[in-house]
Amino acid sequence: VSEDDINTEEYPTEIHDYLAAFEKSLGSVDEMLRTMMSISRSELLQKLEPLEQAKMDLVSVYALNSMFWVYLATQGINPKEHPVKQELERIRTYMNKVKEIADKKKASKLDKGAASRFVRNALWEPNAENEHTSKTPAKGKKRK
Repeated sequence: VSEDDINTEEYPTEIHDYLAAFEKSLGSVDEMLRTMMSISRSELLQKLEPLEQAKMDLVSVYALNSMFWVYLATQGINPKEHPVKQELERIRTYMNKVKEIADKKKASKLDKGAASRFVRNALWEPNAENEHTSKTPAKGKKRK
């Protein structure tokens, strides 16, 4: 839609910026979809690890349901009262689960051996010589 076409149509001028942003967003979605559809899904999935496959599937289904939400709104149907709302919530739940798995995978692992060496070496020892002499009994103070 060109700028002239938008100006010739009758709509409140207050929403012009919103319509322009919406049109730009639609262009971005269209470009992304063309990119995704230029390669077969099976070929794309072969290049991804399982966690990345799950992310791609979830983003795809979320985007599709979101577009359906917008479609319902343009048709005068309240999407909040439509089953698509529950579907979007369900997908969001799975997206959060995948995010938790990814975060756990990124989390640093504790090397117990290194941690115990660090703690042992970091502990303060008053005097190494005194410790050595205190472990061996003094010659004159031996008890029977």
